Amino acid sequence: MQIRALMYFDELVRTNSMRQAAENLNVAPTAISRQIENLEYHFGAPLVERSARGVKLTAAGELLAARAGRTLRELDHVQQLIEDLKGLQRGRVSIYANGATVANLLAPALAEFSLKYPQLRFTVTITSARQAVDAVNSAEADIAVTLFAPVISGTKVRLRSEIAYDFIVTPQHPAAALAEIPIRELADYPLALPDQSFGFRQAFDALFEKEGPSLDPVFVTSSLEMLKELVLSGAAATLLPALTVRREIEAGQLLAIPLAGKTGIRTHVDLCVAPDRQLSFAATKLLDFIERFMRERTNGRAGTKD
Repeated sequence: MQIRALMYFDELVRTNSMRQAAENLNVAPTAISRQIENLEYHFGAPLVERSARGVKLTAAGELLAARAGRTLRELDHVQQLIEDLKGLQRGRVSIYANGATVANLLAPALAEFSLKYPQLRFTVTITSARQAVDAVNSAEADIAVTLFAPVISGTKVRLRSEIAYDFIVTPQHPAAALAEIPIRELADYPLALPDQSFGFRQAFDALFEKEGPSLDPVFVTSSLEMLKELVLSGAAATLLPALTVRREIEAGQLLAIPLAGKTGIRTHVDLCVAPDRQLSFAATKLLDFIERFMRERTNGRAGTKD
């Protein structure tokens, strides 16, 4: 069985169209059809059913599709490792991250690293924390950098840095002069908070309930960017790790006021890799660099996890 046949099949599965797959691969549609037939002969079973509406995978086709993509990615990874053995000073790294880590952590880390290793190339995919971890587990990504990530088994956390939530306000906010703020006093101000799907929001609601006053946020959203914009506009204050608004704090646009007492809320930034996959030279160099960068940039405890 040839690798080309798997590549053609994988593209057909992705596009669900012989014509579109052929255009993407810059070959004739008959070439796609011929390679699919070769695969069907090899496995002794039909893989696709053709119709005017496109192609539909058979049960055997579904089985192959579930494994073909990962197989091809692993072959690409092996090619990178072979190039490393040749001493080639080039390579590619795939990074998945959720949006909260990008502007103030991942982007500056990649910019600094790229200046040191201009021969390397990077693909950065911004997605949810869960999807970033899943991408590492499925070999779609070499590295994942996540904030607010749920507990997901099967991934090695290379570094976990614990950070606290602060009360985020503008310099003009009535609470701006405070050195710290008690939890119960947050109810005195208009708030913008993440929705209840966030673990932080659940922990915050439970903590706030113990303090007594009722909580009635003016804005509830799943968007970190919207939270920041609402605070910047002066319409509300919010609770976020200072890391996520570091750029705005350094620019004098926002302030981070610590929560008073020992009952604060904390989250963690995770640097993740697959536990059973050898990284290429480029990915290993970048992983080490991001780890050092995270230790320098994040506040709170940072530790290596198995």
